[in-house]
Amino acid sequence: MSIINVMWSGGSPFASVHKVHQQILSQAAPDVSIKNWLLQHSAPACLCELGDTEALQLPSRFIKGRGIWALVRPLRNRFFRNALLKNDAQLVLLDGVGVARALLPAVRGLPHIRAVVMFHGSTRLQPQDLCFFRQFSTEQLTLCAVSKTLADAIAADVQLPVMTLSCMLDPHAFVPRLASREQARHQLAIPEHHQVFGAVGRLVESKGFDTLISAFAQTLKTHPDRLLIIIGEGAMRRALESQISALGVQDKVLLPGYVDNVASLYRAFDWMLIPSREEGLGLVVQEAVIAGIPVLASDLPVFHEQLGDAGSYVPVGDETAWAQAIEASACARATQVAAHQYASLDPEHAWLRFRQACSTVLSDR
Repeated sequence: MSIINVMWSGGSPFASVHKVHQQILSQAAPDVSIKNWLLQHSAPACLCELGDTEALQLPSRFIKGRGIWALVRPLRNRFFRNALLKNDAQLVLLDGVGVARALLPAVRGLPHIRAVVMFHGSTRLQPQDLCFFRQFSTEQLTLCAVSKTLADAIAADVQLPVMTLSCMLDPHAFVPRLASREQARHQLAIPEHHQVFGAVGRLVESKGFDTLISAFAQTLKTHPDRLLIIIGEGAMRRALESQISALGVQDKVLLPGYVDNVASLYRAFDWMLIPSREEGLGLVVQEAVIAGIPVLASDLPVFHEQLGDAGSYVPVGDETAWAQAIEASACARATQVAAHQYASLDPEHAWLRFRQACSTVLSDR
């Protein structure tokens, strides 16, 4: 069996999506051939480990086929059709609706190829997307989402079944890669005596880091020895840097940028803060909990789905509530909270359920 994993692009903005696809494809049978296509730019190492990887370097206008570029859609469809046939594809794993729009027209004319569309977050589905999905049989097209919360939302939009493929990390593989607290703090240049709050994610509006920075600055009035480290890169860097400067907390709120294998450094933190305004899965929750770091997160259904009653939740976008929650967490017994959250997430059994779901999705039906 041959699987083609098609993703939009490489690069740090897509790191969490790469992790999810890597986890899914790692569950393929040993005799399955896996090839990765990146429609644009270079491929991440985690995908290269799975099989041959190619960055196609296609122009965005060619991929999307909008406006006057709609004239090249037949050429685009023929390009992908020929590539799928040349690689003897039997299953294609597609990264979200953007990749699906580009590849599914080619797949539709090849009934021996099954397509799986993986949704990683909320997306604006257009009426033509819904019509196009409905042209496929359930045997040829499977829609999946990384959480039940997201699957339910998309199913309500498309009025089609959406399978929940709750991505989970293998705790037995993840834990040995973790650096100790001392090693992690040394790598991030954090003084040992500081209480450190961490946050990880793309520097974009949906992650809510602007709210977090304002809230954290409020707590420094009574606890000036605290640090907030937000690891990631994105379009909001300049805006966040300006906000930090305006609040006068340049030495207390740090933006070190993208850090490779950042999850291995989570033990540098006393708490992980996740102020997202929206989230498809929130892989950081799993990584932090498995690392033994307690999580304080926005009050979103997807986080409740993972942590249940053990979660510590804060109203979305509420600076005052976040400041109060940070103060309360600083007084809580972090090890006890972390243990409770670990028991609720139950990574060992969640990992087994994920593996079984992957086997179903990747099977040669």
